[in-house]
Amino acid sequence: MKFNQSMHCKNISIAFFLFLFIQLQGQDNSTTKYVYQSFKSVKIVNMHSTETIKKKTLDIRIGHKFGDLVGANGGWQTFYGLENAADILIGAEYGITDNIGVGIARVKGSQGLFQNMVGTVKYRFLRQTVEKGMPVTMTFVGIANMSTQKKIKDSGSIQEFTKFGHRMAYSAQVIIGRKFGERFSLQISPGYVHRNIVKAPDTNGLFYLGAAARFQISKVFGLIADANYPFSAMRTTSNGFYPSVGVGLEMETGGHIFQLNFTNATGITETDYIPYTRTNWLDGQFRLAFTISRIFNL
Repeated sequence: MKFNQSMHCKNISIAFFLFLFIQLQGQDNSTTKYVYQSFKSVKIVNMHSTETIKKKTLDIRIGHKFGDLVGANGGWQTFYGLENAADILIGAEYGITDNIGVGIARVKGSQGLFQNMVGTVKYRFLRQTVEKGMPVTMTFVGIANMSTQKKIKDSGSIQEFTKFGHRMAYSAQVIIGRKFGERFSLQISPGYVHRNIVKAPDTNGLFYLGAAARFQISKVFGLIADANYPFSAMRTTSNGFYPSVGVGLEMETGGHIFQLNFTNATGITETDYIPYTRTNWLDGQFRLAFTISRIFNL
């Protein structure tokens, strides 16, 4: 089995992005009125949003994706997917400032790498203003994913882990969003995923483009949706790959945010669902998913 290996992210350096964006940030004007809560949470269905955790605030988050709701692997035999766990996340994110947050999570993983520790850095370097001024919010998200699973003695598996770097995968994206009025928000997100080892003829890195929207129904409820399209010659429907698409209902109750979603993506993190989504909505290969977020002021 041939592998394509890379010990470094050659095309995009997360450190470079962080340095560049910090240089771009100007002095905060305390008299400026900013747009508030373009999105209710730091994540939408699959994607990150432009939002960051407030300073000295801790966001404890639990995410779960079940098995196929219907189709060949769903239906009554798996209680419509509820007996299977496609992916699970337990993590926390802390606001260093109102615009910079860091997070750590344990993620089961659905394909590629498993038993992952995932570190996240999120930096909002531009923010939409209420009056004339900045028309959009822009946020950078960097992710480092490290598999902790045991080595597999199989030369045909990427989990053989002959080098420590083979356990690593990365994602970097810039999210550009705008809130239109009081009810509707929209964002797009060009990004890049890099995996240090893949099976040939796959390539270590690939670019992708995401889009997401939110519509506020009432003070409590909102509709959310997102989609991500990877730009890769391998990732076509004829090869069994599909864009990740998700829709959901968001509920805010005090310090809790509940998200009840449906998506064809099995993975939770970008290093999983961007390169590895092989399930199709039209074949019934979508699943129920939920996220519970609890905010603590420290």
